[in-house]
Formats: sequence, structure tokens, C-alpha cells
Amino acid sequence: MTGARDARGRHRSTKHDDDQGRRRMDKLTVDDLHKKFGDNEVLKGISLRAKAGDVISIIGSSGSGKSTFLRCINFLEQPCSGAITLGGETIRVTRDRRGAPRIGDPKQLQRMRVKLAMVFQHFNLWAHMTVLENVTEAPVSVLGLSRAEADARAREYLRKVGLAPGVEAKYPSHLSGGQQQRVAIARALAMEPEVMLFDEPTSALDPELVGEVLKVMQALAEEGRTMIVVTHEMGFARNVSNHVIFLHQGRIEEEGHPQDVLVHPKSERLSQFLSGRLK
Repeated sequence: MTGARDARGRHRSTKHDDDQGRRRMDKLTVDDLHKKFGDNEVLKGISLRAKAGDVISIIGSSGSGKSTFLRCINFLEQPCSGAITLGGETIRVTRDRRGAPRIGDPKQLQRMRVKLAMVFQHFNLWAHMTVLENVTEAPVSVLGLSRAEADARAREYLRKVGLAPGVEAKYPSHLSGGQQQRVAIARALAMEPEVMLFDEPTSALDPELVGEVLKVMQALAEEGRTMIVVTHEMGFARNVSNHVIFLHQGRIEEEGHPQDVLVHPKSERLSQFLSGRLK
């Protein structure tokens, strides 16, 4: 799941990259993840491996389980079975005395969550807080940074996502959707996570604002950030990702290098999904 970039910024595999890839450590491993809502099994044994610097795009139709999978990785949803390994530490879904799924102990869960940061479709900024307060809240309350340290870190990452000085004093309602999502990305970066999760980060934006968010995400990928991205943006998946997963009805229908999955799909379902989406 690694590769050098060609002239258009896309990844292309080389022998050197493959050798490098074998030496890179696994950042995130998901093994045989299952999730049910009542009798409806939404995830039917999904596995994923992300090495340091991988950008993995997850694509598929609505209802295929993409967002649920991402939320299970971040423990916002509790899987019914499976295991997640992050930074060398593994959480396995076990059963309590009543047979209900159980995930680790609270301290382990907190350690794992701190290593992940999620960017949501609808930004999920706190409306009653300024931009600066939104970005500094978790570093102070979760990481234990001083207010001065958190403020400095927040301003650094707000600059990184292209927001002008002065925006930190504004409230989310005074920002465009693109600006709000860039604040959300800065908030995630401020936790300095091992893996960043993006849940359809552009789908709630007006078309003219999509590009500014994708530009930030591409810059993060070029820095070597490890990213798992649920997206409908096929251009991003093709040009920025080094691995693409196509989910269909809770299972991985096809996965591999973007050139193989998106340009030369093997399955009929994937071909139908891509029809008209690739430009």
C-alpha cells in the first residue's frame, strides 16, 4: 500500500517503494471486524492494514458500511467482534457475562482513542466556542497541555490548513463550510494523532468549497500522514491515495492500488459504481 508519485501526484509502485514498505511499521491493523444493529449485520468481517504514511480511500454506495467501519475504528461504535491494533497495542472485542460485546478496559480505550483523530462530514464544531477554543479544548482536557502550549499549537495548525490570522476569534457560524471543515482538520491535527480518519469530509460542502478542503488533505498526505478516508471524491482516491477499498453490503468487494481498482476494476459491482463517477 505504498508508492512513489508520478508527475500528476499519483502513487506508482517501484521495487524501492516495496522494499521500503516492508520496513515501514504498521500503524493500524483491523482484523475481521463485525458490526450488527439488531438483526442487520452492517459489517461482515472487514480487515485493513495501514502502514505509516499510507493514504487509504474507502469507497462504496450509501449503506455499504463505510462510515460505520470508520466509527468502529475510532470506537464511536462498538464492534460485535474483531480486533484493532494501533501503535502496537491491540483491543479485542470480548464478551461479558451476559454475552454482550465488550471492548477492553476504559484506560486502554482512552489510550487508543488519543492516537486517533476523526474529521466528520458535518464538521462537529462546538457552536458556543470560538475557533481557537474548538482547537485547544482536547489538547488541554485530554493531553494535559497548558493553555499557552495549546494556543500555540492551535495557531500553528490553523496556519497549516490555510486559515488567516484573526479567524481564531470567530465562531463557527461566521465561517463558510470550507473554513469550518479546515478548522475541524486543524482540531484533529492538534491532537498529533498516529492515524487520521476522515468521514466524507467534503460531502456537506458547496461544490465551490470542496477544492480548498481537498487541497489541505493532499498536503497532509504529502507530509506522510497516515490517513483513512471515506470519500465520494474519486479524483482524490485516484490521485492521492495509495490504496483503495471498495465496500459493498458490508464486505470488501475489491481493493488494491488506485490504478487497478479505479481504472481496471475486476468486479461488475465496482464497474457499475464507478460508471460516470470518474472524470
